[in-house]
Amino acid sequence: MTPYLRRGLNGLVLGVSITALVGCGTLFHPERKGQMSGRIDPVVAIANGVGLLFFIVPGVIAYAVDFSNGTIYLPSGHNAAGVDTLRLEESMDVASLERLLSDKSGKPVSLDSELMRVEEVESLDEALALVRMAGTDDQARLNEATSDGA
Repeated sequence: MTPYLRRGLNGLVLGVSITALVGCGTLFHPERKGQMSGRIDPVVAIANGVGLLFFIVPGVIAYAVDFSNGTIYLPSGHNAAGVDTLRLEESMDVASLERLLSDKSGKPVSLDSELMRVEEVESLDEALALVRMAGTDDQARLNEATSDGA
């Protein structure tokens, strides 16, 4: 085997291993992080399966990473979204914004809270992923999951 061929094969195996260890869905679709469930993306599942063909351990790790991050799932339709878009006026003060957010969410909102986080996002999918990763209403989701499985 020539040194060039050997170096090329080593590079190929290293590249496939790194891709499998990172998790293909996490690498291809980082905006999907935080999805809890849904339909499995066949492209990501097949890409992770290729890792199983080369070596068992990197393929299993790729599946584990993608399932734990939620990046193996296709994005859900916007019908079930937990995010509303609101048009804000520049003249709106903090108290009226808090009142508007409280009315929309049904919970008291204080923008002075150190737990409040405001971020600018580029898409609705990114906003939904942030909401899912924030852990909002996790206890309610866990209760639904355990009552469905019982």
